[in-house]
Amino acid sequence: MPDAVIVSACRTAIGTARKGTLAETDATVLARAVIDESVQRTGLAPKEFDDLVLAESLYGGGVIARYVALEAGLENVAGLALNRHCAAGLAAVETAAASIMAGQDSAVIAGGVQSSSTSPVEKKRIVGTTDWADWMSPSHPDSPEAPAFDMSITVGWNTAKIADISREEQDAWALRSHERAIAAIDEGRFAKEIVPIKVTTSDGAAVVFEVDEHPRRGSSMEKLASLKVLHPEIPGFSVTAGNASGINDAAAAVVITSDGFASGHGLTPLATVRSWANIGVTPYENGIAPTVAIPKALSRAGLTVADVDLWEINEAFAVVPIAACKILGIDPELVNISGSGCSLGHPIAATGARMVTTLIYDLQRRGGGIGVASMCAGGGMGAALVIEVAPA
Repeated sequence: MPDAVIVSACRTAIGTARKGTLAETDATVLARAVIDESVQRTGLAPKEFDDLVLAESLYGGGVIARYVALEAGLENVAGLALNRHCAAGLAAVETAAASIMAGQDSAVIAGGVQSSSTSPVEKKRIVGTTDWADWMSPSHPDSPEAPAFDMSITVGWNTAKIADISREEQDAWALRSHERAIAAIDEGRFAKEIVPIKVTTSDGAAVVFEVDEHPRRGSSMEKLASLKVLHPEIPGFSVTAGNASGINDAAAAVVITSDGFASGHGLTPLATVRSWANIGVTPYENGIAPTVAIPKALSRAGLTVADVDLWEINEAFAVVPIAACKILGIDPELVNISGSGCSLGHPIAATGARMVTTLIYDLQRRGGGIGVASMCAGGGMGAALVIEVAPA
């Protein structure tokens, strides 16, 4: 069975939805930027690619991948729209790797795109009437203990209770996330992964967007502690806007080939995909889903937590990586060393591929090693992907 190797990894900078630089930028434009860059970085001709797997979420149900493939001159490439809620971008990478390892495809572009700023508003007829109302597909059957449309309770608060995580712990993790993201920006650590993109802002200005705009400089425990909890009517509630992820816009993509194809085309692998796992838990347990997915993925690669050099565990809420560290015995210092959802933001369908991209370059700077990207996903799902970056 051939190895699935990642030979290119890139992303756009991450925008703050609706009020940020990408507020007027369509998802197809964001996707086109990373697809064009993926082709350019590999130097492969369009005919060399077998497929384009692109995660999308809450964007109307089209197939952005095929639309962008045509725009990018990849007429011979089919497009697959993939949705696994927050883990959709990670699932796209897994899907591409599986096809490569099965020997069916030789070169696949995989990733995700999220434009929360320009997502269409869906309508649904109110049953028994002729009236229509705004509508969003529920991630799971609604219940008081796990509301389908309030992740601050379903993921944030429930996880805080399950893992006994305090407000102070959540705020401290969020603060560190911002500090790490700002340090990564200031040190130029994202330069290799970010694709500058020319966009028009809400005020009509033409700009080049190339720096993540969601991280906050000058944050402090005092500022985070001053924020009101999202549900003051619930005794002890500890989730705030400050220790939760942002709503964001971005795109990210990797190119995955077989090891033989890479060698034959003079491509240097950035990383090798070793294993992955996707699991389900009850919606109430949504936030601890990574603690189930991670051991399963590691076991499939013949590895343990002790073998992992760096982690990306998405901060949908700060409690998610805190719980994973507590339950699995993970060293927090090795988790999200360049920031995550609380700071960089959480562009839903793009986040998984963004995490893999950042993980690759962070591992490269440390001389290689094993990395794990993991996250919870709406509806009580969890995902984990194991990669290996060879020593420099």
